[in-house]
Amino acid sequence: MPGRFQENGIAFQYPESWKLTREEREEGWIVEIQSPGPAFLLVTFDPETPEIETMAQTALDAMKAEYDSLEFEETYETFAGQPSFGHEMRFFSFDLTNTCWTRSFYIEQGTVLIFWQANDLELESFEPVVQAILASMKVDPPE
Repeated sequence: MPGRFQENGIAFQYPESWKLTREEREEGWIVEIQSPGPAFLLVTFDPETPEIETMAQTALDAMKAEYDSLEFEETYETFAGQPSFGHEMRFFSFDLTNTCWTRSFYIEQGTVLIFWQANDLELESFEPVVQAILASMKVDPPE
């Protein structure tokens, strides 16, 4: 039976073999869903409703500071029924190419940022699972 997360107007399912941890932060919370391998998915919620571009840019800036080889592209799309902004990113680490993806969008209670990362050895098996998690995501739209 899959695990289920629901809080502050956002809900999704995840595989029972993955570990979910939630951390309270000064500006909301962050949930990490860890695959059995090194790949992971983060969901960050901020009730102060920062701009979606600010949330995505903050994640991008952190990645740029960590990885000199970072390549990225901006993307706007509809995600979980909401307009979103984010980045498609690639970088090298330990001789492996890694893929990252961010999307930020508004919900009634605040702003959400989704971030997932996997190396290319696990991407083929990881990405369909993440896409299923993301497809299960339901949000309360902003009014």
